[in-house]
Amino acid sequence: MKIKVLLIFCLSFMLAACSDERQDRIDANVQTADYLLQNLGANLDANSIRNAMILREYAKLLSEDKPELKSLLGQLSRDAGRDGPMFQGLQQRLKTVKEQPQILGDIEAQLYETENLIEATDPALFNDALSDPINVIADMSDGKLARVNAISKQQSLTANGAEDNGAGSQLVGNPGYGQWQTHSNGASFWQWYGMYAMFSALSPRPVYYDRWSSRRDYSYYNDYGRNRYTSPQQAKTQDNLAAKTKKQFAGKGGFKSPYAKSKTGASRMSTSSRQAQKAAPFSGKSSFSKTKSSSSFRNSKSTTSRGISRGK
Repeated sequence: MKIKVLLIFCLSFMLAACSDERQDRIDANVQTADYLLQNLGANLDANSIRNAMILREYAKLLSEDKPELKSLLGQLSRDAGRDGPMFQGLQQRLKTVKEQPQILGDIEAQLYETENLIEATDPALFNDALSDPINVIADMSDGKLARVNAISKQQSLTANGAEDNGAGSQLVGNPGYGQWQTHSNGASFWQWYGMYAMFSALSPRPVYYDRWSSRRDYSYYNDYGRNRYTSPQQAKTQDNLAAKTKKQFAGKGGFKSPYAKSKTGASRMSTSSRQAQKAAPFSGKSSFSKTKSSSSFRNSKSTTSRGISRGK
């Protein structure tokens, strides 16, 4: 009996020590993520992230060519600064970790989220993520403006056997720009947030989740950035929708998650993005036991956009 009690005591002590160590790591990660987010904001303010500069310039050029799109283009260009959905999303997630960590789950899930935030604030990763709104504008320019970090639209559609969902298709599925709504008949469709509602008029048809899942084209968010630019709550919503749709299509040819297979379309992506793509999506498990230190992102200076291709 004494041996059993001693074993239980030792195990409890080890678990408490491990928990304390993980909490120390969370606290350190929060400080790092806070510093890196402020640094990222300063880089955006200074216009020193290349794709942010391209996004602003593309929005300006297409507004001059197609003034009827000026309002929509102005909204898209916000991602080049602190008030865009990408940066604002990171700020909100960091606030949640600081003030309401319990809603993220257990200590392992909290640690995992802090590691994601550190990587998402890497300027190289953020720079790559800006390729989606840039390429939306490039495609709306009828080939006058070049795509960034991606092959041409026609090449991508052909390579992926994808359906052309019209303007804004790279942003479908990204919770920064809209959300999946459900009809009374149970079918889920993409609903743009109000400031992006013009995309509905520019698209050939409504985008339904089941059809989009099997016929979607490449986008940075869906194929590289989803692990880092999605909050745990948003990830849960995405997983629930996939599970619900899979159940609806049971015995009707089946259903595959839209993220079951990465699409072809990227060109010369940064090392940071390739590493993020390889990470297990939304596992809720941190890299605590791995040798890679989160501090490796602290001094990241890479803000260079990689590769531009004519997007006709």
